[in-house]
Amino acid sequence: MAMARSSLPPPAVLIIFACLFCCYASQASSSDGFLQCLSASIPSQLVFTPSSPSFTPLLKSSIRNPKFFTPATVRPLYIVTPTNASHVQAAVACGRRSGVRLRVRSGGHDYEGLSYRAVRNETFAVLDLSSLRDVRVDPQASTAWVDSGATLGELYYAVGKASGRLGFPAGLCPTVGVGGHFSGGGFGMLLRKYGMAIDNVIDAVLVDARGRLLSKSTMGSDVFWAIRGGGGGSFGVVLSWQVRLVPVPATVTVFNLPVTAAQGAVDVVTRWQLVAPALPDDLIIRVVVQQQTANFQSLFLGTCDALLPVMSSRFPELGFNRSHCREMTWIQSVPYIYLGSGSTVEDLLNRTTSASVFASGYKATSDYVRRAIPRDAWATIFAKLAQPNAGLMILDPYGAAISAVPESATSYPHRAGVLYNIQYMNFWSMAAGDGAVQTKWIRDFYAFMAPYVSSSPREAYFNYRDLDLGENVVVGNVSSYQAGMVWGHKYFKDNYKRLAMAKGEIDPDDYFRNEQSIPPLAQNK
Repeated sequence: MAMARSSLPPPAVLIIFACLFCCYASQASSSDGFLQCLSASIPSQLVFTPSSPSFTPLLKSSIRNPKFFTPATVRPLYIVTPTNASHVQAAVACGRRSGVRLRVRSGGHDYEGLSYRAVRNETFAVLDLSSLRDVRVDPQASTAWVDSGATLGELYYAVGKASGRLGFPAGLCPTVGVGGHFSGGGFGMLLRKYGMAIDNVIDAVLVDARGRLLSKSTMGSDVFWAIRGGGGGSFGVVLSWQVRLVPVPATVTVFNLPVTAAQGAVDVVTRWQLVAPALPDDLIIRVVVQQQTANFQSLFLGTCDALLPVMSSRFPELGFNRSHCREMTWIQSVPYIYLGSGSTVEDLLNRTTSASVFASGYKATSDYVRRAIPRDAWATIFAKLAQPNAGLMILDPYGAAISAVPESATSYPHRAGVLYNIQYMNFWSMAAGDGAVQTKWIRDFYAFMAPYVSSSPREAYFNYRDLDLGENVVVGNVSSYQAGMVWGHKYFKDNYKRLAMAKGEIDPDDYFRNEQSIPPLAQNK
C-alpha cells in the first residue's frame, strides 16, 4: 500500500543523512547551531523560537494539564513542526550535532507533560507532530496507516467514514494523540473483544537516533516489540503505524446506569469485580466512581434484545432493563460514551483544548487489581470519595482478549490474572490554587489502596504516567538501568530488561531521554 508522507526515502537521501551524522560528530555543540543546521533542511516557518509570536500559542495548543504551563515550567528552547519524514530526520541530526535533545509531542496528553516540558533545567526542543496526521484506510484489506500526530478521534472518524462495519480498539478520549497512546499500549471499550491498540499494530515507521527511517523489517524484532507498549520518548520518533481494523456489527448497544450509595452501589461494585471480567467478550461494563455514585458505562456489540438476557442472567444486581438501552452504530458510540448524548461523530475531529479544560489542573495514577476487593473496603472507599477535595476512580475490566495475550508477547505486561485496571484522578481550578490539597488526597488514597491491589511489583499503566513512582538518574550522560528499575518494573514487570536491551540496540547513547524514558542496557556480546 502507498504510504503517502511516511514513505521511505531513496537510498541517496539515506546516504546524505549518514554523511550528516559523520560530519556532525566533530562539530561543537550549541543551540544556535541547532537553528543554523535546521535552516538547511526545514523551512523557517516550521521552526519556532520563544521570540516568535506563535511560539506560546503553539506550545499551549495541546497542553492538556495547565499545571505544566506556569512561569516555573521548564519550557523548550524551540518547537519544530515537521510536515514530512525528512524534517524529522533533520531535526534528529541537528539535535545530535548541537547537543539539543528532542521531546516528541503528538497529542499532549502525557500525564506528567514530559512531551513538552522538563522537570529540571535542560536544553531541549519539542518536535510537535500535529502536522503529521494523515489516516489512510484500506477497507478491503481491513487495515489503515495512521500518522502519530493524528488523534484517536481522527482515526475513528476516518475508519467510520470508510466502512460502517469496521472499528479499532483504542482509548476513549478523542483528543489523545495516536503516537503516545499506541506507544504505551492503548485500551478502551473494545479491549475485551479485540485487546489493545498495540495488539493490532502490524507495522510502523520509525526515525531512530541516527536519523535512519526504519520499518518493522529494518528496525528489528526487538525494537518493533519495544515500541508497542514500551512507552513513547525512548526509542526514536514513530512517524506512522499500520493497524489491523476489526469487525463491528451494524448495531451496537450502549448504556450509562448510575447507582448511588443509597441505592446499594457498594454491593453492586463489589459484585461487579467478579462479573465484569467473566462476561462474554462482546460486552464491557466499566465503572466511574465519584463522590457517592458509581456510573456503569457499557458497550455491547449487538442489539438490546441480545443484551437483555445476558444482563438478567449474569448481572441482575445492576437492575438493567430495556429503558437503559441506546442502540446506534459503533462510530456513533465513540462520542456518545465519552462526550455525552448530545455529541456528534463530527465532534471527534475537534483537536483543541477547551477553555474549561485548560482551567483545571489534575493529578492521576493507576493500579491493577488481581483479587476482588472486600465489601468492607469498598464501604471505606466510598466514604473517602465523599470527603472534601476527593477525586474519582475509573475501573476498566479485563478478561477475554486483553488477558489472552502472553505477558512477554508485547512490552505491555498486565494481562492474565488482572481483574481490572484502576485510574485515580483528581482535579482543581487553576484559579483557586496549585492543587496541593487534591494531589495529597491522591497520594493518601493511593497509599490506602496498597493492601487491595497488585504487589511485587505494584503494577502501573505507563499511559497514566506518574513521576511519584520514580525518575531516571543520569550517570555518565546515560540514564541508569538500576535506578530505572524502581519505576520500570511497575510499568513493565519482567519486560523492563528486554526494553532496556532494545534501547541499548537502537539508542545506546540515550539521545531520546526524559525523566521516565527507558535506560539503555548493553547486550552481552
